[in-house]
Amino acid sequence: MKPATLTPQPEWHHLPRLGPQFYRGFAVVHWTTTLERRATGWLDDRFHLHFRELLLHAAAREGLFCPGYVLMPDHLHHVWMGLRMDGDQRNAIKFLRKHLAAELARRSRTGAEFELQKQSHDSVLREKDRLRGVFEKACFYVLENPRRTGLVDHPRDWPHLGAIVPGHPFLHPLKDDFWELFWKLYQQHREPTPS
Repeated sequence: MKPATLTPQPEWHHLPRLGPQFYRGFAVVHWTTTLERRATGWLDDRFHLHFRELLLHAAAREGLFCPGYVLMPDHLHHVWMGLRMDGDQRNAIKFLRKHLAAELARRSRTGAEFELQKQSHDSVLREKDRLRGVFEKACFYVLENPRRTGLVDHPRDWPHLGAIVPGHPFLHPLKDDFWELFWKLYQQHREPTPS
């Protein structure tokens, strides 16, 4: 593991949130979680596997699909899509952050301090942003982060990105047939809309 790098950060206050109903049911939300002081040195293959496991458990608990995530050296992004009316992404992010914080605390024993910022940033996608084609471009924009920041020439070269669709561990968002299969699975697993 690389030594930690810290960037001084101003004191942040709580970010504004929409009402609880915007995170429930069939909500689609892009979440960004950043480390305090933009700390680096915690990201490796082992952390990536642990992150995937936590995303899978959050997805199973709250009825979510994650069509794309990317772990960057000082922050992480993921997109969740609700499948059930009783699902709540606020519960899912609370679960995810709790267990990520515990993993980062274990890594802090090496001398570096790794902590999550107090709150994840979220962007709730509107109906027009959830349409096929538009939504796919939004997810690819998330996956393009390593290329845009100069870490790799193409997102497929970055080892810390993927998708979480329970029951389909090898589904990858950069494969040619991903979106066709993803939408088929989404339609199969999405709870019918109440009349």
